[in-house]
Formats: sequence, structure tokens, C-alpha cells
Amino acid sequence: MLIEANEPIRHAYFPENGIASILANTSEGRIEVGMVGREGMVGVPLVLGHDRTPHGFMVQAEGEALRITAKDLQRANKDTPSIHALLLRYVHTMMVQTAHTAFANASFTIEARLARWILMTHDRVDGDELPLTHEFLSLMLGVRRPGVTVAVQTLEENGLIRAARGRITVLDRARLEHVADSAYGGSEAEYASVMHGA
Repeated sequence: MLIEANEPIRHAYFPENGIASILANTSEGRIEVGMVGREGMVGVPLVLGHDRTPHGFMVQAEGEALRITAKDLQRANKDTPSIHALLLRYVHTMMVQTAHTAFANASFTIEARLARWILMTHDRVDGDELPLTHEFLSLMLGVRRPGVTVAVQTLEENGLIRAARGRITVLDRARLEHVADSAYGGSEAEYASVMHGA
């Protein structure tokens, strides 16, 4: 865990590689509500002047990150308006991603949601091999493991992915995007639009 829910945030992290999941606690357990890779930062509440969050931030795929203390980040935001403006633009993109996650969870099949999640992970790693277990996927998607197993099998039988123990390999990204439909692409387009001029 990089940041525990409802605990003081001591550091912000800027991943150079690897992925962190933003987790909400529910009566059914934890569910992923956002994902951060090399495009962003872990510790967004600090940008908004808050020192804690109801969400946890957990390493999903190991990697390396730059770390700054909360105090130093807040000082940099105050002393350098251009840094603060850039980080606020990133906060906006995270809000859009979270909204798209809620939309996807409410409106799409497990297969479409799984395709979206695989695509989002693929966007943030080098190569086509993703370190993912069915158990982890069920946690991230907020569905029971048998449902994830069936969805993985469906995508695999259609030649979109190859699943092995603890690994999923992307075989056909274009067809994964087709399966994900409008669950994928909206927040990615917003990120490109908002951050492009940064």
C-alpha cells in the first residue's frame, strides 16, 4: 500500500513504470475506482490541499517511482504556479477516469469491463504481457472470480488475449477496443486533450 485510506498522506509518488490502483472499500470488499501509471501521480488529494483520502492506493504492477514528501509538494505548488496548474489539470483527468469507471461498471458486461481494464493496463506497461491473476482481476472489477474466469475464457477463445498462470498477453488490441466499446477511450481522449499542451 502506498497510501492507506483515511490516514495522513505522507508522500506523493510519480511512477516511472509500474501501476497503482485507487481502491474504494465497499461492503463486498475493495474495488478499483482508478488507475495510475507513468502518466500521473499518486497522492492527488495533496494537490487540492487535503492530507487524507477515503481511498487506498496500492501497487498493482511493481515498478519505480519518484517520491516527494507531502510538505515539499505543497511548497512546490505554492512557490511554482506552473507546477500547480499542471497538477490541477491532471486532477481533472483523474476525475474523468473515475467517472468513466462508474459508467463502465454500471453499463457494460464483464467482458467489456475486462477488455477496458486490460487496455488501461496495457497503456501503462511496456510490452504485451500483463502480470494479472483472476483473483486480482475479480478484486479490480468488483465481480466474483468465476465471472472473471468466464470473461477471460471468452476473450481468449476469440483470440484477443492469451491467459497463463498469473499473466495475460494482449494478442489483438484493436479487437479488445471493439469489445470494450465506449467503456474505453473517453478518459484517454480527455487526458490527451487536457495534458497535450502541458
